[in-house]
Amino acid sequence: QVQLVESGGGLVQPGGSLRLSCATSGFTFSNYAMSWYRQAPGKERELVARIISTGTSTSYSDSVKGRFTISRDNRKNTVYLQMNLLKPEDTAVYYCHANQFVASYWGQGTQVTVSS
Repeated sequence: QVQLVESGGGLVQPGGSLRLSCATSGFTFSNYAMSWYRQAPGKERELVARIISTGTSTSYSDSVKGRFTISRDNRKNTVYLQMNLLKPEDTAVYYCHANQFVASYWGQGTQVTVSS
């Protein structure tokens, strides 16, 4: 059974940091590209960051470039999102996503709220 379980969300003040984790099981993690998406209320889900299966290449949306860092540990089957210099507009539910060819798996999401 495929599982992607996000954790690490919460309430943080503007300028603060959070580290999200996504622990996975039920598929060969090291073969999959992993991504973080987010969805704010009333908005479409958007891609935030992506890392290829080997971890040697990453990409980011313009809105988070320079503030967020995606990484993975293929020994622990886990992907991370380090979020620094958080802004109120980063408030959203953050989702972990695994992809290999047509295979696609989603986590249940974790809420991140940036507010003073």
